[in-house]
Amino acid sequence: AGYYRRFVEGFSHLALPLTKLMRKGETFVWNEEREKSFEELKQRLVSAPVLTLPSGSGGF
Repeated sequence: AGYYRRFVEGFSHLALPLTKLMRKGETFVWNEEREKSFEELKQRLVSAPVLTLPSGSGGF
């Protein structure tokens, strides 16, 4: 997830419920807050701009 955080504004805030879930000793409980966090991150990742290298055939 570290790679994608730079492409999603507010990533750490959005992912906080999921990050807390992965802490050592935390009981795995999937709730509405975590579902909303997961769905919002998914949506932002698929709608984020796609970054590619220039092809060299066009201008910069």
